[in-house]
Amino acid sequence: MENKNSAARIRANNKYNAKAYDRINIAVPKGQKTAIQAAASEVGESINQYTNKAILARMGLDEWKDTAEE
Repeated sequence: MENKNSAARIRANNKYNAKAYDRINIAVPKGQKTAIQAAASEVGESINQYTNKAILARMGLDEWKDTAEE
């Protein structure tokens, strides 16, 4: 059985992620990461899902526009 974390698999995942996603790093006050993790967990979401939904709500959107085709 092939190792799911082989070097080739990691390279393929990284290549796909670079093509499909933009990355944003945010800084929050010390100690707030735990509070955000707890809030996300409480609703059954990852931090990424939780923050994406918060950003969409703040922007007044239901979902992200597909700008890759523009």
